[in-house]
Amino acid sequence: MEIFLDEAAISNLEKRERAALINSITGFKNVNLIGTCNPNGNTNLAIFNSVIHLGANPALMGFIIRPDSVERHTLSNIEETGFFTINHVNAENYQQAHQTSARYPSEISEFEACQFNTAYKNDFIAPYVKGCSISIGLSFQERIDIKINGTILVIGKIEQLYFPSDAWCDDGYVDIEKAGTIACSGLDSYHLTKRLSRMSYAKVDKNPQETVLKYKD
Repeated sequence: MEIFLDEAAISNLEKRERAALINSITGFKNVNLIGTCNPNGNTNLAIFNSVIHLGANPALMGFIIRPDSVERHTLSNIEETGFFTINHVNAENYQQAHQTSARYPSEISEFEACQFNTAYKNDFIAPYVKGCSISIGLSFQERIDIKINGTILVIGKIEQLYFPSDAWCDDGYVDIEKAGTIACSGLDSYHLTKRLSRMSYAKVDKNPQETVLKYKD
């Protein structure tokens, strides 16, 4: 049996049911903790499943913030200080990470409320999450307001990068599965991953081939 929903049927769904449907139907997504602080050094931590790659030269990443209907501590901290961190969620901390989505007041740090420890590395202003195997420090570059639904695309340039040495392959690829990174679907479902294969570069005159991961010594 196949379910068919047209635009009208989707629009008529109850708000939370519609949100759960559309958030899950897009497929598996990344799940990250974004760490920030305000100019006074007060920290903030929030979970996001919208981080995207925007380019490698310069090395840019972005993420989506929902409409400004409520106070957005992450966005205000990034705009005021110019820096933020992106930290991969692991199987060991996904429950704590999920709890950061609760609406804590600005004077309460999710680091403390959700039992995460801050890590400050190499004079970077924004806090990293101690215990996350992959962490990225970024400088704020651009804010793009998306008019159609009021969301905001925040773009940052990678300034610092931390990941396990045994997850780095000869060709530069980072094996995030080996590093313990997990995935999510919808707003509240978390998943371990299992690689099927890694494929060679696609060419029109050559059949696709599987490649073997070779790690740096």
